[in-house]
Amino acid sequence: MKKNFKRNLEIYLGMAHGKEAVIESLSFLVSSGMPIAESLRSIELELPNSFMKKIVIETRKNVEDGMSLSAAFLETGIFNAHSISLIKNGEDSGTLAQNLHVIAEQYAKNEVFKSRLQSALMYPIIVVVVTMIVGLGVAWFVLPKLATVFNQLQVKLPLITKIFIGFGEFLNQYGTTVIPIVILVAVVAIYFLFYNKQTSFIGQIIFFSLPGVSKLIKELEISRFGYLLGTLTKAGLPFLQAIESARESTLSPFYKKFYDYLHKSIEEGKSFDEAFKEYEKTSTLLPASIQRMIVTGEESGNLSEILIGIGVSYEARTEVTSKNLTVALEPILLVLIWGGVVLVALAVILPVYSLVGNLNR
Repeated sequence: MKKNFKRNLEIYLGMAHGKEAVIESLSFLVSSGMPIAESLRSIELELPNSFMKKIVIETRKNVEDGMSLSAAFLETGIFNAHSISLIKNGEDSGTLAQNLHVIAEQYAKNEVFKSRLQSALMYPIIVVVVTMIVGLGVAWFVLPKLATVFNQLQVKLPLITKIFIGFGEFLNQYGTTVIPIVILVAVVAIYFLFYNKQTSFIGQIIFFSLPGVSKLIKELEISRFGYLLGTLTKAGLPFLQAIESARESTLSPFYKKFYDYLHKSIEEGKSFDEAFKEYEKTSTLLPASIQRMIVTGEESGNLSEILIGIGVSYEARTEVTSKNLTVALEPILLVLIWGGVVLVALAVILPVYSLVGNLNR
């Protein structure tokens, strides 16, 4: 109960960056030769976040009472299983500082992977939302007033103007009810499409069907797959635990299912080559060249280094793809906005021309 409560606090208070800072600082201080308890005391003095400071104080007290760092971190309930395993492995093998650095890198990489996708999608989302708000404002507040003027002057309205004015009058009458309902429906739809565990696969299907976005998601997942499995196994974490970590890190149900299958296959003693051939969607999730590299690395005993190389290579690709995606979306968004502006302009200007023509006659 205590652990679940603290995990919920972590989600709501945004502790991911705080954990990264603590682990990174602890790695640096421990590698300099400072005792763990003293290192934790130094860290707690610098932490601005009150919740994270309480966690560090609690950890330090447990360490001073004779508890190992891994056991003390486990008590806090905010670190995942593979982090605890790496810390315990480091304590047993004398590589604690290096393993702490690996954990800090994992947190940093996860933030990079998330920010790549968010930054690629944020620009078009902002543009579309702002355009919709401006369009609604014009339809709600401007067009009904123009409709009154046109009616008084008995101007014959073209179809496009009638449609816009009808929409504006509808908003003027029912907007205070309809708009909140539409916003609520949109929020609920976003939740079920992308955040609810049972239905998020629908949002993933939508993303994987979008040109450009699907490519970026695939590259991010391959980069995460290579970097996580490579660094964790190189640091001494058992391969099955590394796969579990990759599963926890991904938001894609397709890759979660793939990691579940891979975990089961490796546990049964199958090679990567056998596992890849038996899973029908492997080629969709991992390119044939990547599969071949992993199989070769397993056969040569050089798997960790090859996986890290894959992660580094695809991370560079994601940066290029995210920039290209933003550049490609810009003209599309400009055309859509231009089209909307032209329609509104025609709806307003055509009746004015009609009015001027009547006056001249």
